[in-house]
Amino acid sequence: MSSPVAGWHAEHMYFRQLLALLRKELEVFALGDQPNYDLMLDIITYLREYSDQFHHPREDTVFAMLAQRVPEMQLPVARLQQEHRVIAHAGEALEQFLRAILGGVVVPRSDVETAAATYLVYYGNHIAKEEEDVLARAAEMLTPQDWEAVRHAAPSGRDPLFGDKPDERFRALRRQIAGEAG
Repeated sequence: MSSPVAGWHAEHMYFRQLLALLRKELEVFALGDQPNYDLMLDIITYLREYSDQFHHPREDTVFAMLAQRVPEMQLPVARLQQEHRVIAHAGEALEQFLRAILGGVVVPRSDVETAAATYLVYYGNHIAKEEEDVLARAAEMLTPQDWEAVRHAAPSGRDPLFGDKPDERFRALRRQIAGEAG
């Protein structure tokens, strides 16, 4: 079994792949062309359903433990927890805009660009900060009992995209990811 930190890192790498795909589609949008809105919605849906519901609650538990044990980590982890809220809010807004567009509603370009930019910048920087400052510290400071508590901090859930049995609804996204990797 891999360590919790290795699993956390692997998820970050998956999320980075998805953010890169989303960025590519947003570049098409920025040029005034027609992006693949369905693909964009699949990316946001996955990140909101999996990351916001399973990954981030576990991180928040680690952050609380680190803040308690390592006083100089209190402010950095408070910022990371705040970023989870910003990411969730921007992701929700972007998801609503994409659903509206796919439903035939005209959405102001600036609204989509603002939500997308906020989402991409916060999420990308957030992952980088965790990779740089938190993962190694968590591996050093947390006990096996702590990691067990972290595991129970969010409901059990399988990864519907990168897991062993991906959901049918993410088939096109999996093909796109495979195409990008190949």
